Amino acid sequence: MKWNCWMTLYVGTFCPAQNLSSKSIAAYKATLKMFRDYVQKKLRDKDPDEMAIRDIMEYINYLRRERNNGNAAVNRQMTILRNFYKAMVAMNQLEPRNNPMANFPKIKGAPRKFAETLSNQEMSRLMDTPDIDTILGLRDRALLTILYGTGIRASECSGIDDEDLDFQARTVRVMGKGGHHRTVPMREEIVRVLAQYRLVRGAVKCGSGFFRSRNGRRLSRYAIYERVRTHARRAHIRKKVSPHRLRHTFATHLIRAGVQIEHLRDLLGHRLITSTQIYVHMTAVDLRKAAEMHPISKLIRKVADLLPDVRLPFQKSPLQRFG
Repeated sequence: MKWNCWMTLYVGTFCPAQNLSSKSIAAYKATLKMFRDYVQKKLRDKDPDEMAIRDIMEYINYLRRERNNGNAAVNRQMTILRNFYKAMVAMNQLEPRNNPMANFPKIKGAPRKFAETLSNQEMSRLMDTPDIDTILGLRDRALLTILYGTGIRASECSGIDDEDLDFQARTVRVMGKGGHHRTVPMREEIVRVLAQYRLVRGAVKCGSGFFRSRNGRRLSRYAIYERVRTHARRAHIRKKVSPHRLRHTFATHLIRAGVQIEHLRDLLGHRLITSTQIYVHMTAVDLRKAAEMHPISKLIRKVADLLPDVRLPFQKSPLQRFG
């Protein structure tokens, strides 16, 4: 069957060649399977090279009506389908003129919501929560410190080995999305906290992970999420706190401190600067909120109350102005 053949080519050959992560490939596979199942059920089992733009539009209506998908979810599906058909053209499975997604427009999404960040006071409470009289407490303080102090992702944090940390140069090497490595600088305070944890943790085998669980295994991404949420509850922070929120907080605090957006992009490991520009917009919202606190609104109301309730002339006559 042509669907299975094309999907195997795309998921098994094209995506790995693009150095996509296993999670991205799994998401692409699930989306294509959903589209194929829809075609088999609703469109009399058309082959992928028989699809037309009207079929895509019918699929969008199906996503909206029966699956209650919003614009963002529909756009994600259309992006995957667009990439799928583009790959089939590149692999000589489909003529360019028969690509149903060639000129398919992007659906306007809902306004992007800005991620809520933590204040300096909330971060201070969070960092003070771990019990530094225990090895696990020192580990958790080191976790919170490197997540907020460098802005790395939870997956990047989980992947750190001892040899990735250079305490003398004050850097940490992490592997980001798509298998791209980058070196992130660290402040001296971060190095001090990490060194203290490594000292009490003891030596480990090369390549076995810097952050360790109580069972001696590498701390997983999910375990890191759990530790962050646990300490946020203990710090009585009502916001939903996650490693990614600490990443947003890191970026927002740097922008407020005057760091250039190009430097922030490199620290965060963004491939496109458009991904970093959200933090500039976030600080613009902060400025607008600050401007709204100005007392001018109260003053204007007072002035309006003092105005006489009479009709005023459009302007004074020349005699009135100079007499």
